[in-house]
Amino acid sequence: MATLRELKTRIGSVASTEKITGAMKMISSAKVHQNEQALRQLKPFKDKIKSIMGHILATDITFDSPLIQTRDVKRVAVVVFGSDDGLCGAYNVNILKGFLARIDQIRNTYGENIEFDVYPVGKKMEKGVRRLHDSGLNIIVPEGVDSKMKGERVNAFTESLRDAFIRGEVDMVEVIYMKYLSMSRQRLTEETLFPVSEETLAVETETGNENQLYIFEPDPNSIFNQVLPMFVLSSMQEITIQNRSSEQAARVMAMQSANDNAKKLNEELQLEYNKLRQQSITTELLDILGGQVER
Repeated sequence: MATLRELKTRIGSVASTEKITGAMKMISSAKVHQNEQALRQLKPFKDKIKSIMGHILATDITFDSPLIQTRDVKRVAVVVFGSDDGLCGAYNVNILKGFLARIDQIRNTYGENIEFDVYPVGKKMEKGVRRLHDSGLNIIVPEGVDSKMKGERVNAFTESLRDAFIRGEVDMVEVIYMKYLSMSRQRLTEETLFPVSEETLAVETETGNENQLYIFEPDPNSIFNQVLPMFVLSSMQEITIQNRSSEQAARVMAMQSANDNAKKLNEELQLEYNKLRQQSITTELLDILGGQVER
């Protein structure tokens, strides 16, 4: 049985843990709100891109772009977003499970000989991917690419993926990330970045309106080839912020759980401490009374 001093020390340690987890929860909550604001700031730009795409695609012209061309899939680039820091519960584990499931799905669709260029974003995800020991996975970690990268670095990374697709180095580019829905809800999401599918364009431009009111200059196809890369860049910016929001939200929930457990443990230790202290006082009183009786 623990002594009073040992229990008091443990109570102090748990109380410190409770304060730390509470502070980390507040910090992560603030970061979630910052990322929500970044998403709101990105929305007008993306909405304008979607509006332009809607008007262009509403024409009867057949569009041609290297970014929408499909070909036989032999090599796939997979960008899997994770975190650089820990203490976010099962966040990285869930994404890694989704990544493995997607790899199996691609192999079942295109054949077992498919090769993969894997771009893990975040140190924790890189560490998890390297543990897989799959000979078909070529792990690539570009300098400066992490879960905290700024907008300029996101654009440069996206452009490098676009150039690799155009040059034929990869036949498809997939992105796996955690989409932010709310503080308590995040959803594992898989998207095909390249080639840009008609379904993606149709979903993103379903609000396109009457192109009869517009005169396109120089021509719709040229504008399409200018706007489409901007559409992809804005999508990747949104994915990065969504994933960052999900990471912080997962950390908020993990810290809340840790804080609740610390409170519960503190209450149990305090109860045990009080019982042991009461027992100690009772024993001392009995000793005093016993001494008086002997006299």
